[in-house]
Amino acid sequence: MAKANKNPFSVGDYIVYPKHGVGKITELEAQEIAGMKLELYVVRFEKERMTLRVPTNKAEQSGMRRLSSDATLKEAFTTLKGKARIKRTMWSRRAQEYEAKINSGDLVSIAEVVRDLHRGADQPEQSYSERQIYESALGRLARELAAVEDIDEEAAMVKLEKELAA
Repeated sequence: MAKANKNPFSVGDYIVYPKHGVGKITELEAQEIAGMKLELYVVRFEKERMTLRVPTNKAEQSGMRRLSSDATLKEAFTTLKGKARIKRTMWSRRAQEYEAKINSGDLVSIAEVVRDLHRGADQPEQSYSERQIYESALGRLARELAAVEDIDEEAAMVKLEKELAA
């Protein structure tokens, strides 16, 4: 009994891959690996100058998803405006949790990391590792915002910084 092979994504779609952020499907490719025929999405991540091949039948299992909806984007912006929640645990433990949230690919979780690590002009300087994680989360958020709103990443970053300063 053959099941219909309907791909949830198409060439030209922007997608979010949890560990790498926003990419664009540039083609569907067929390859034979170890005697098995596989259909692969070829996903290009411009910012990282990287190409990823994801088997079409494993795309959703891997966490690959469409860009966030407007409702999810609104929820992420609401999260950004919220009060930072910083646990009183060791930095190494919090850093792991922040990295896990960023790599989840979930926009609201990424917004939580940005909110928690954001420093206003009147606040103490961040450590190097805090700044690295903050910039990673902010970059992910900006790239998805840019793709959803069809603006460039710089304009998305300006919009996010305005939200954080509000």
